[in-house]
Amino acid sequence: MAQLSARQVAHAALRLWRKERRFADFVILQLLAKSELSESDRAFAQELFYGVLRNLTLLDFWIGCLRSTPFEHDLRDLLRLGLYQLFRLGTAPHAAVHETVSLAAKRQRTIVNAILRSAARRRSELLAQAQRQPLPVRTSHPQFLVERWQQRFGADRAEKLCEWDNAPAPIYARINRLKIERENFLRLYPKARPLPRLCEFVQFDGLPAEALERGHCYVQDPSTAVACRLLNPEPGEKILDACAAPGGKTGYIGQLMNNRGVIVACDREPDRLRILRENVARLGVTIAQVVRHDWTQTPVPKAIASLAPFDRILLDAPCTNTGVLRRRVDARWRLSPTDFLRMQKQQITLARALIPLLKAQGILVYSTCSLEPEENEQVVRRILSDWPGLRLEHEQWLLPFRDGFDGAYAARLIRTAQ
Repeated sequence: MAQLSARQVAHAALRLWRKERRFADFVILQLLAKSELSESDRAFAQELFYGVLRNLTLLDFWIGCLRSTPFEHDLRDLLRLGLYQLFRLGTAPHAAVHETVSLAAKRQRTIVNAILRSAARRRSELLAQAQRQPLPVRTSHPQFLVERWQQRFGADRAEKLCEWDNAPAPIYARINRLKIERENFLRLYPKARPLPRLCEFVQFDGLPAEALERGHCYVQDPSTAVACRLLNPEPGEKILDACAAPGGKTGYIGQLMNNRGVIVACDREPDRLRILRENVARLGVTIAQVVRHDWTQTPVPKAIASLAPFDRILLDAPCTNTGVLRRRVDARWRLSPTDFLRMQKQQITLARALIPLLKAQGILVYSTCSLEPEENEQVVRRILSDWPGLRLEHEQWLLPFRDGFDGAYAARLIRTAQ
């Protein structure tokens, strides 16, 4: 079988994503794992795939300007790839048209060629038309999501948030001080750029493969550290990380505890548990016990119940991910207006299962990577209403347009009574 090009991999990924409705990261990484592309070609394939997903509505607007009759899905995918190269990557027109036409089936080549050549000729006109479109079209976000952000944050900040989601995500990494001190890390990996006021985090231009393999760092946005800092675990304590996969927060908790005490790290999916175990082992967190459990089910496994009550519990709850849409590129297309209350019910269920496992004067930190009040402060207010023995000590919101990192929410609650 002939080796696939970067454009062929991106085209195949778009088709799989559309047909099988699997997560974008899973689709492209699976295809890249089977390919023999160079590092630069792998990066180009990802740029094409994620770029099209980020700009779906806008690309389809341009397709509608170029031809009003409907297209079959495979043909539309090809046109999206070609238009993304022409209008967003700035690829030379002859290369963008020729390479996209070469991906098409013979019966499709004439129409792909004609439409993309027309797009290249009308580039200035089409770009100007796009600028006159409403924000959901210009920035390729669901209309209901844009409207709720406009109501909550105002028009200017909603636009900044949409633009943030469409920008490529920087590669941040947390230095793992269980294995290496900061000064040694910076000396060993000179391409790492320290972040001002965040001494444990650095930025890279590409994935630091060697540092990751050796467990010297873990790729994660600085926003993920907020919940761990609010948890503030102490060496020698018993900590429950209730929804732990893939393990970034577990690793940081282990570091804050100097690898002394016990961490019970849970998740419910076997594949996620495998990744959790691998990451915890690579980071050198020797105090972590990985346990499979679904907190919507009873009873609590003996491996967890025997260690209760816990000094501190972290509930980094499943959510709609609206604070991290630039990293979870296709999540915006999976959202519906009913998802926020649906997730709220699940989040409250998880909290109710965990609170009985917390000791008196123990700390519960509830966190999400959502920007939505239904999943954040409303959940905490409901928890406080249901459990009078809990007291809210602190809440923290991270907003991309204000703080310059991914969106996140965390609340620290204290159990004042049994």
